[in-house]
Amino acid sequence: MNSAMFIQHMLNSLTLGSLYALVAIGYTMVYGILRLINFAHSEMFMLGAYFVFWGITLGQLPWPVAMAIAIAVTASLGVLVDQVAYRPLRDAPRISALISSIGVSFFLQNVAIVFFQAIPREVYRPKWLEDPMIMGGVRVLPLTLFVPLLSLALMLVLIWIVYRTKAGLGMRAISKDIETSYLMGVPVNRIIALTFGIGTALAAASGIMWALRYPQLQPMMGTIPGFKAFIAAVFGGIGSIPGAVIGGLALGFIEIMTVAFFPDLAGYRDAFAFVLLIMVLMFKPTGLMGERLEDKV
Repeated sequence: MNSAMFIQHMLNSLTLGSLYALVAIGYTMVYGILRLINFAHSEMFMLGAYFVFWGITLGQLPWPVAMAIAIAVTASLGVLVDQVAYRPLRDAPRISALISSIGVSFFLQNVAIVFFQAIPREVYRPKWLEDPMIMGGVRVLPLTLFVPLLSLALMLVLIWIVYRTKAGLGMRAISKDIETSYLMGVPVNRIIALTFGIGTALAAASGIMWALRYPQLQPMMGTIPGFKAFIAAVFGGIGSIPGAVIGGLALGFIEIMTVAFFPDLAGYRDAFAFVLLIMVLMFKPTGLMGERLEDKV
């Protein structure tokens, strides 16, 4: 493999890993606060992409405007899901909220099948993302650079919110001890709703960029990326935002490089992610950067 091809594969792995990282952050934020795996998260990934599609086709909106509106609408839907499906179960055993999240996931999938239909739809891609550039002998699509750069910008905004704002302080307090946070006057339910909104917005942004890279929409499109992002969150350390980023990038690198160096194994690329999950759970259940957390059942 020559150097130009290696650089191309590195860029592809960075792009794919960035998308996994954005979704993994949503998983890890919700788990860090509620000790809940939100299985409906992958459907928010799918809905974000569909909302952009309908914004462009029906609303005739410019792509950046359609993307911003889609992220905002999906984030609002994430908050609504929290209020309807999870908030009434705050004091219930964790298994109840987990079952609720699975139910919400199936519900949203079937709603999407009814309203959007199961026919795959072609995604509009802005012209400026498709014109290839030649950089050091490597043919690069602007999309390959746009995805990780936008993902980095969103991650930096998230880090600012978590570590530099009062809402972020509330998130960190709740993740340590939700009962004491109640006693100290932290608006727990509002902070949790904000967490769902932010995590869902990141999933929607990832879904939109995924649809640009793999330009086909269908109601089940979030299932496999959602599982892989969950694996990335576990690998990095569920509950750790930096761990989710590292896990997403690592999984993207492993997936792309495995196919690049062993093309005969391309059909098993999804299996490698699940093998990685099994190995992490066997040898380091807390992940690379995770901490052992007390849980309630």
